[in-house]
Amino acid sequence: SNDGQTAHTLLQLATSEVESLKEGINFLRNKDSGKNFIIYKNGEELRACKNLCKHQGGTFIKDIEDLGNRTVRCTKHNWKLDVSSMKYVNPPDSFCQEELVIERDEENGFSLVELSPPNPWDTDPRMVVCLEKGEVQVTYLTHACMDLKLGNKRMVFDPWLIGPAFARGWWLLHEPPCDWLERLCQADLIYISHMHSDHLSYPTLRKLSEKRPDIPIYVGKTERPVFWYLNKSGVKLTNINVVPFGTWQEVDENLRFMILMDGVHPEMDTCIIVEYKGNKILNTVDCTRPNGGKLPTNVALMMSDFAGGASGFPMTFSGGKFTEEWKSQFIKTERKKLLNYKAQLVKDLNPRIYCPFAGYFVEAHPSDKYLKETNLKNDPNELNKLIGNSSDVLTWTPKPGATLDLGSLLNDPTDQNGIIDPPPGTKIFKESWDFDIYLSVFSSSFDDEIFRYPSWIKEYFTWAGFKGYNLVLRMIETDEHFVPLPKGYNYLVDFMDLSFPTERPEREHSYEEISSRATVMRHVVKHGLLWDDLYIGFQTRIQRNPDIYHHQFWNHFQIKLPLTPPDWEVFLDQEKANDATLQNCNIM
Repeated sequence: SNDGQTAHTLLQLATSEVESLKEGINFLRNKDSGKNFIIYKNGEELRACKNLCKHQGGTFIKDIEDLGNRTVRCTKHNWKLDVSSMKYVNPPDSFCQEELVIERDEENGFSLVELSPPNPWDTDPRMVVCLEKGEVQVTYLTHACMDLKLGNKRMVFDPWLIGPAFARGWWLLHEPPCDWLERLCQADLIYISHMHSDHLSYPTLRKLSEKRPDIPIYVGKTERPVFWYLNKSGVKLTNINVVPFGTWQEVDENLRFMILMDGVHPEMDTCIIVEYKGNKILNTVDCTRPNGGKLPTNVALMMSDFAGGASGFPMTFSGGKFTEEWKSQFIKTERKKLLNYKAQLVKDLNPRIYCPFAGYFVEAHPSDKYLKETNLKNDPNELNKLIGNSSDVLTWTPKPGATLDLGSLLNDPTDQNGIIDPPPGTKIFKESWDFDIYLSVFSSSFDDEIFRYPSWIKEYFTWAGFKGYNLVLRMIETDEHFVPLPKGYNYLVDFMDLSFPTERPEREHSYEEISSRATVMRHVVKHGLLWDDLYIGFQTRIQRNPDIYHHQFWNHFQIKLPLTPPDWEVFLDQEKANDATLQNCNIM
């Protein structure tokens, strides 16, 4: 079918039910549907499948001979399944059991979800044809941006080549090749994985649109449209194509691609498989569990993120446990976990070549020196060493302008010319970022006349539409260095009933205090932007009591805000009319 891949929830478990799962095998039943499931628990790790034997649909029960509590036995013909690996052990080396995706919710409960089809890239398989030298070339430009030559077609991933991302928090680490704009203009198609501004860069696309407004751009069919802000941005792009997940998109007789969804953030994240003459290139971008954790093995080339540090947590938090020591220890531990997880993923998928990318950003603005020094990122060479030590996967740490020749390296992994680095003396790291040009945008929002009227606060949060949640928020406007502005706004929002009290209510409630750079906060308010700009962009400093992550609140402001900004024109007309009425009264 061409409607693409679908996701069906088969079973939901509340927090208490998750907590009562025992180590090893758990048999579960959905009482409404009458369907049975098996969940295997090994510490933090969970795997799940239907309780249905592949042979003839029999039901599994506990295998009494198994002391490790890992295998189950089918009541029909004694087939046995090892649930820790999801492989059938009797008959040996026969089948794998299809796994279900485990989607966690904000309260630590989860649901079992079936993707259908689970491995959509297996539909209509093609023979792998050996590639000639020069036939498929992959050139790294910056961050998550790759320029792919595939036969006589060119495809570009996620072009961010100028300007900041996440308001003004992220800047490019690498200096892109000086012909980057020509390269973009020559592309036959561009894939943009998701709406975050280090992948969907309006400053970059503005430059491109001036030369080629009709360039074909492809995005996945996410719940929130990737280009939700296009009209408001003023960038003129006339050929944006939204495609369903898990379906091959044919480019020519040799080239096709397929966009897949993320199991953890289906509302916004996607990844892609590009196939040329049967040779697959897998780019998982920023996905946490791409395609629910099921991906093609043995592809020719795989690329994924690796760096970490793409969050305001924990470096922008203070108070309570958030001491400098705690934060730095947390960062070290988390980065190491991520590094090991990525290395394991690459070993499991066993691509011929692996390239770590999409983590090449820096908190370059002088006022963010603290973050640049503390929010450490993983080192791509360290990851590649980890992979190389225990597998035959060839690894590539890309330099801007470097080109990998896929045919050469698949044919001979030791080929010295398989990777052509930029000429000696080429600038690798960026040293200047034109801060002033990009920061002036925020200053002009700061001076907007909306903010002369304190009622903007009620207007904005009513527009945002989040309420009925027991959280009280204090918002404090600050300068560059998070010092409260003497004449800035400092106010409370009570999300229980969306009121704006002058002091905190008597009742029990969660409390969060967000200090934000006033120029950026006002910019976000004025344009109806998502709070990712504030949070992932390090534009806030946060304290909370109790120390709880309010998923519903953050999820709303980071992903679910209305698609069109507040109507400030109407707001201003009303405020001015009120002013005029008051003035008339005063004259009397």
